[in-house]
Amino acid sequence: MITFAPLLVLFPLLGFLFNGVFGWKIKNEKLLGIVGSGSVGLSFILASVIFVQMLGVEESARKQSVEVFTWVSTFTGSSSSFSASVAYQIDQLSILMALIVTGVGFLIHVYSIGYMRGDPGFWRFFAYLNLFIFAMLNLVLADNFLLMFLGWEGVGLCSYLLIGFWYDRKFDIGGEEAGSTYTGHAGMKAFIVNRIGDFGFLMGMLLIFVTFGSLRYDSVFSNATIMSVGTPVLTWITLFLFVGATGKSAQIPLHVWLPDAMAGPTPVSALIHAATMVTAGVYMVARCSILFALAPTSMLVVAIIGALTAFCAATIGLVQNDIKKVLAYSTVSQLGYMFLAMGVAAFSAGIFHLMTHAFFKALLFLGSGAVIHAMHEEQDIQKMGGLKKYLPITHKTFVAGALALAGFPLLSGFFSKDEILWNAFIGEHGSPLLWLIGATAAAFTAFYSFRLVTLTFDGKERFDHHHLHPHEAPATMYVPLVILAVLSVVGGLVGIPHVSQLEHWLDPVFDPAKIKLMQTEHEGFGLELLFMVVSGTIALAGIWAARKVYLERPEVAEQYASRFKKLYRLLWNKYFVDEGYNAVAVRPIVKGSDFLLWKGFDVAVIDGALDGSAAFVNKIASVLRKIQTGVAQSYATAIVGGILFVLTWIVLR
Repeated sequence: MITFAPLLVLFPLLGFLFNGVFGWKIKNEKLLGIVGSGSVGLSFILASVIFVQMLGVEESARKQSVEVFTWVSTFTGSSSSFSASVAYQIDQLSILMALIVTGVGFLIHVYSIGYMRGDPGFWRFFAYLNLFIFAMLNLVLADNFLLMFLGWEGVGLCSYLLIGFWYDRKFDIGGEEAGSTYTGHAGMKAFIVNRIGDFGFLMGMLLIFVTFGSLRYDSVFSNATIMSVGTPVLTWITLFLFVGATGKSAQIPLHVWLPDAMAGPTPVSALIHAATMVTAGVYMVARCSILFALAPTSMLVVAIIGALTAFCAATIGLVQNDIKKVLAYSTVSQLGYMFLAMGVAAFSAGIFHLMTHAFFKALLFLGSGAVIHAMHEEQDIQKMGGLKKYLPITHKTFVAGALALAGFPLLSGFFSKDEILWNAFIGEHGSPLLWLIGATAAAFTAFYSFRLVTLTFDGKERFDHHHLHPHEAPATMYVPLVILAVLSVVGGLVGIPHVSQLEHWLDPVFDPAKIKLMQTEHEGFGLELLFMVVSGTIALAGIWAARKVYLERPEVAEQYASRFKKLYRLLWNKYFVDEGYNAVAVRPIVKGSDFLLWKGFDVAVIDGALDGSAAFVNKIASVLRKIQTGVAQSYATAIVGGILFVLTWIVLR
């Protein structure tokens, strides 16, 4: 079945072509939704079949590459100097990513049928969703960096299209510069910030080609080739690649686009945050694990950036009131955990958290969409409350997702996050400081998760009953919630420490990196169990504190906000990063473009040259047009004068 791997990518492409070419004319939402969802569902079924088949063969036979056609080929003389194919590599990591992308993506597509019902751009929305899945599958299944880069840029394009899908609507930008702007601007922001990161990825890819003479994974990652390259070169390569990952996976300082991405429809938020775009950077670092393993400086940078991102985003999430922005900063924070895992060489733990995060974060975003749907587009949790009696299914599934996010013992997020914290503390590349930062962020995560739950679903109702009548979402929306809730609860069982089936599955992919790092298995199950107890206690304490404050003593939150005004202002304004970018980069560029490019060059030089040439021609014409007066006597005089002039010239000559 592995020979049919290209169909994984083809099915969503066909769905995109059908909805994109014929959707505007068909106008049948049911048919368009079935085609859009079904194309991704077929890819999930095929990925599942390939996965089951891989389970039945030896580890050495599980990795295969399927070439579709030669994409690029250049020649020097009679021999080829560079070639790249559209070829897909099926191994333990890529098939796991394909299952996550298509499985969670399918549920989001089904949910979208109900959420987007009646929208005039229904067909366009599903076309974009299918194109997104197509690009992401190219990214995770590619067997070379060039094809990965195609998928990388593809998801960037689709994020622009989907975030700005409701381009004529406005959204609140938050902070002290509170106001609103069109969602199209949020799409532009995501596109531009990602281009900054993508420049780093492109530089890393070019340096890989110059160094290794190839962009195929097998050639670049081969032991004989990689050992001939010095550490400084590998450090530059991996740092450039990590810049790309920083943009795509919203790590500081390129995280600013992700919260504004909430301007798009809620299924877009779920798709971008849970299963596709933002995990691309984590996947890329994991795929290049052997390169990072030989660049210790880069590993340290990845770990530090990941830990700081996890902490800073979690603190911002404490004060947000937009239901989707709380989850957005939560995503930034959880991605920080994944990069922390990569930085301390816990590659399997990072992918494990990527998987569990896909389950509970997709659930939470889709659950928030059900709440927004019931509240007629209201997103401020301060204007909700008491919704659990109106939305019983949404409430129960949302709580399951929040428990998993908070790291409640024995749920999926508990196992994956604890594995990262354990490696951050005990690993050769970890440190107690990294563990402390991660553990503190975990406490904040548990607190803001249940602040969100409590203010949304519990307590007194704070909305206008005369205008709002909350009701449960249709089946197309709540069935995906139930499935994701089950996965959020039991999904972590595949990664229980010391008996982790997921780690064993991924070992062949990450063993080369572990060998280079000379990693050894850590004994001391008792110590690890103690750390699990600590992690569970941190989660329970955060949950209890949030419930205590926002259910029983809501005045405490106001007192702390008043007592620590400067800190609250700092968090409310998201550490003023956006304001800093506006002051340092955006405004100077805009003003420079205004005075230098527009007024100085465009108006003065280009327009001046065009206007000057027009004025010059006009002056000449004003003289020459006097020749043609329309008076016959004038023409006769001119002719006689011309004859006399010619005769005189001949005589004198």
